[in-house]
Amino acid sequence: MNEIKRVCVYCASSAKIAKKYFDATEQLGKHLVENNVEVVYGGGAVGLMGKLADTVLEHGGEVIGIMPQFMRDVELHHKKVARFHFVGDMHERKKRFLDEADGLIALPGGCGTLEELLEALTLKRLGIFTGPIVILNTDGFYDPLETMLKRCIDENFMAQEHRKMWTTVREPEEILDALREAPTWSKDAIQFATFRK
Repeated sequence: MNEIKRVCVYCASSAKIAKKYFDATEQLGKHLVENNVEVVYGGGAVGLMGKLADTVLEHGGEVIGIMPQFMRDVELHHKKVARFHFVGDMHERKKRFLDEADGLIALPGGCGTLEELLEALTLKRLGIFTGPIVILNTDGFYDPLETMLKRCIDENFMAQEHRKMWTTVREPEEILDALREAPTWSKDAIQFATFRK
């Protein structure tokens, strides 16, 4: 059983997405606060980022924002987040995400969210990051990614063991249990990261 006191949440900055994604994010925020779990996120004030931070703060939870200095005006950093770190670049931001969290949650998002998620999976495959990763598949948003990752395994681009690197759930309330019950992952995973013959 994994102890989860702080999670990193990857999520969208777009304010034009469907209401169902905002609703799921709000549910997640409330659930995290109810379970005394702190949130580390990208620091934005709009889109799912804003909804997550607003919900957690409104319900008395703790939020840590991490954003590159140059993105302050792009993603509109959240003014109400007291614990904020402005970093030098995107690489430092992603490293801080992983350094600060007991587990990762990926909500629906665009290329930035996908890039962060796939990098985290890559680092886990190499044994550099060993924490649990949970994907919230609201209304089947991540079905195509699941299909692609399954194909990678089926065609031997990844090993069968790599399917244990992440868990996919449909409802926000399932996330914490999935994080806590995720299979233990070892730094020795690098030993089977690739097929040699």
